[in-house]
Amino acid sequence: MRSLDDSENLAGRVAEACARGEPLRIQGGGSKDFYAGPCTGQPLSTRTHSGIVHYEPTELVLTARSGTPLTAIEAVLAESGQMLGFEPPHFGSDASWGGTVACGLSGPRRPWAGSLRDAVLGCRIVDGRGKVLSFGGQVMKNVAGFDVSRLMTGALGTLGLLLEISVKVLPKPECEITLSFECSHVESRERMIRWGGSGLPVTGLAWDGRLYLRLAGAEPAVSTAVRRIGGDRAEDAAGFWNGLREHAHDFFSGEADLWRLSLPPAADTGRLSGAWLIDWGGAQRWLRTDADPDEVFAAAQAAGGHARLFRTLNPQAPRCAPLAPALAALHRRVRAVFDPAGILNRGLYPEAA
Repeated sequence: MRSLDDSENLAGRVAEACARGEPLRIQGGGSKDFYAGPCTGQPLSTRTHSGIVHYEPTELVLTARSGTPLTAIEAVLAESGQMLGFEPPHFGSDASWGGTVACGLSGPRRPWAGSLRDAVLGCRIVDGRGKVLSFGGQVMKNVAGFDVSRLMTGALGTLGLLLEISVKVLPKPECEITLSFECSHVESRERMIRWGGSGLPVTGLAWDGRLYLRLAGAEPAVSTAVRRIGGDRAEDAAGFWNGLREHAHDFFSGEADLWRLSLPPAADTGRLSGAWLIDWGGAQRWLRTDADPDEVFAAAQAAGGHARLFRTLNPQAPRCAPLAPALAALHRRVRAVFDPAGILNRGLYPEAA
């Protein structure tokens, strides 16, 4: 894999844009452009800044530049029998490392292996003035700057252009088996709550009309759990979990709005109508519906969580419920520190701009 350090040029581009008050639209592979909605500005590509900066398998830490393809990182880890524990979605063959971290999305393993944000150890960024800043470190015991590094995860590039990100990685499990069960929507949630907190080696719990339970770890522990639980061995288990992660299942196709609801596993979503798919043992629920956004926002809040409009054909539709005044003010203050002119990915967080 070719290694290219373009940090000086990228920092210069941002500094020039800041001096002119010109907004910039940060671009990686473009695989997740749909996620946050439209933003304004001249394109600034990170693909000229790529390569793995540091990786020592015995340390379980990897550092890579933001333009590095996600597939390349996963291939290098696989050669050493390791993986990204947060199982990030690609949503396209051109997914970049920086875009993955900027969006902050995690896959089916997240409740048991931790989120992307949990894995971040440190980062280098270009702030909205064109200054290169470093936070955190490259070792798991280094706690300096953790909060700032993790603040960049999910910020969609509005707080800085990511140059390098260091994360902890995990060994691939020795054994992995997926069981499936025929059960209703309500029954699946009851089983998810029971199994999710049972101490079983669970690494996936999802329902799409059938309930799927993924067990992974040492072979004796997995075999014991399979005998205890029963169920059917799922056919093409890898295909199921990959399809869930990448939204390749039939459920995710169609023109109806796709919503992502983050809720307590036992929460009741009330009378929201539409098609449901449950992931994360009940904590993440996908909904296909034509319901009014305010209805979905209100139902999620009443259930103790929040909702996000994940995909829509309406570019004007609100993606998130309005922030409370105090939280919106905090967003503005944080952004003012990192990007006082508001030139980075302007428009992605209009409520905090």
